[in-house]
Amino acid sequence: MNTEPLSASAANPADTASEVVRWAAFSCFLVPVVLVVYGASFAGAAGSAVGLAAVTTACRLLLRQSERAAARELAQRSLPASGRHGRMAPRGRRGGRHSGGWTPGG
Repeated sequence: MNTEPLSASAANPADTASEVVRWAAFSCFLVPVVLVVYGASFAGAAGSAVGLAAVTTACRLLLRQSERAAARELAQRSLPASGRHGRMAPRGRRGGRHSGGWTPGG
């Protein structure tokens, strides 16, 4: 009996995605078997299996891409702000025109 809380799978989306892919792969096997048992042709069942496998593969690729993007976003948020946008420039290095002071012609 599973004693884990229901939110445990939501805590780790990678496990949830892997579980979804496993069920989809299982359905790629189960659906053609059921179709043949209920009288469909082998060619029709094979076509269904190929179609389901293609959809499963596409979904798996999209899930992996989403996981990588989420990991990148999390890593980027955990880094401290630095560089040009992260801190103020020292007073002596500010750009723009200077008022008064020494001029070459005067």
